Amino acid sequence: MRRPRLAMLDASHGDENVPRNFRRELSASLAEFDVTTGSLPQTYDFDGVVVTGSRSSVYWDEAWIDETKAWVDGAIERGLACLGICWGHQLLADVLGGEVANMGAYEIGYNEIERATDESILFEGIDERFLAFTTHSDAVVELPPDATELARNEYSNHAYRAGSVFGVQFHPEYDAQSARDLTAEKDLEPDRREAVLDGITDENYRRATNAKLVFDNFTEFVTTRQQADATTPSSVGEMGGE
Repeated sequence: MRRPRLAMLDASHGDENVPRNFRRELSASLAEFDVTTGSLPQTYDFDGVVVTGSRSSVYWDEAWIDETKAWVDGAIERGLACLGICWGHQLLADVLGGEVANMGAYEIGYNEIERATDESILFEGIDERFLAFTTHSDAVVELPPDATELARNEYSNHAYRAGSVFGVQFHPEYDAQSARDLTAEKDLEPDRREAVLDGITDENYRRATNAKLVFDNFTEFVTTRQQADATTPSSVGEMGGE
């Protein structure tokens, strides 16, 4: 079975840490598109889609955001498995009919998150309470219709599933460099910035690696669907005719 081919929609506005992190964590063949410059796939010939974080808000009136939503809507209609991280989590929720809004607070740093259900493909092997790096002021304040909440904390929803669409608000892909670089550029009170930086330790990073399993679990989900599609009667018939 070939490695899954994923379209990675990079909404990071050129943050070099983002593609580096996703290339490291995803055991897949990635086709990367900088959606902030209007670059979108010209086809839906992928096994799945990953949508990254962004400094933008999904409800801003910007052409590239609307174009990205339209392409993602087409991907979902075609049944492609999708995984959204932070802004991607919010964008997928918006496309599916959920609501995204400013939550009136800013969550940043290594924070604890709690699973909302024991039965979740995306969170297989992840602790009931786990640590992850977070950075967001927007949140999914209303889940899409028929979506199931998978994780949350006192700030917001942190994960959901709607069919073959998954979203996580936290950043399982972050390494210590990404966390430090992002914290340094944020407009924070000096004391808060120092507290967040003090929390970016080897121990906290080690604890947060448990959350990285979402990437393995997503690619396993995509691979399982590939295998199922390859053994459907129509597929077998086509192969037998060659």
